[in-house]
Amino acid sequence: MNSTSPLVRVEALAPQYAEQVRDWAARLGLPLEADDAQFALQLGEGGLQLQLLCEQAPGPVRVDFVEGSAAHRRQFGGGSGQMIAKAVGIQPGIRPSVLDATAGLGRDAFVLASLGCEMLLIERQPLIAALLEDGLARGLADAEVGPVVQRMQLRQGNAIELMQHWQDEPPQVAYLDPMFPHREKSALVKKEMRLFRPFVGDDPDASALLAAALELASHRVVVKRPRKAPSIEGPKPGYSLEGKSSRYDIYPLKKLQR
Repeated sequence: MNSTSPLVRVEALAPQYAEQVRDWAARLGLPLEADDAQFALQLGEGGLQLQLLCEQAPGPVRVDFVEGSAAHRRQFGGGSGQMIAKAVGIQPGIRPSVLDATAGLGRDAFVLASLGCEMLLIERQPLIAALLEDGLARGLADAEVGPVVQRMQLRQGNAIELMQHWQDEPPQVAYLDPMFPHREKSALVKKEMRLFRPFVGDDPDASALLAAALELASHRVVVKRPRKAPSIEGPKPGYSLEGKSSRYDIYPLKKLQR
């Protein structure tokens, strides 16, 4: 956490979580006691969650791949006909390996993993990465969702640096969804943005992220943008897929084949 980040304390929602809470506090360098904290990272029966501490605060945010919107989208989201599936190049017999370099809460990565893609996720904000790590662990323990989550590997760190010093097999597709000042105004996004904006801000280094992704990916780079937002500064996308609120800018490098 940098010195300008809001103060966050870590707390157990029941006594049996006290030891795990101490571990999280030590890992993240956060206090267990802080009366002036603006946020609380809480651990309870439902897993790890982030709660804004103020009057009329929205409910907590946590990562849940087993129930809620992620489960609904996995079951009823449209399968390989979804725009994100077309954007990364999913076709009959083709399930590319994908690096999600801006993983956030892992929703898009989970959709692609549920369609059969091997996913590597990078999240640079330690608190968000902690929520995602906890959600992946709980998903792995579920009989139905576990096989999907097995295709999702998480790294915490700066995606630009990690891509520039890549040692493994390059991903076929790099997927980027950088923070943008004017996101969709759904209630869910508003709640999450209210919680996360103080920690993550916007992404002023989006052009460097794109450049690193274009160097690393073997077949294509996909950038998710709000529908009316400009493309990221740098090379122009080869083409775009446009939906009601979002757009996918696609930078093709090589044809995906079976």
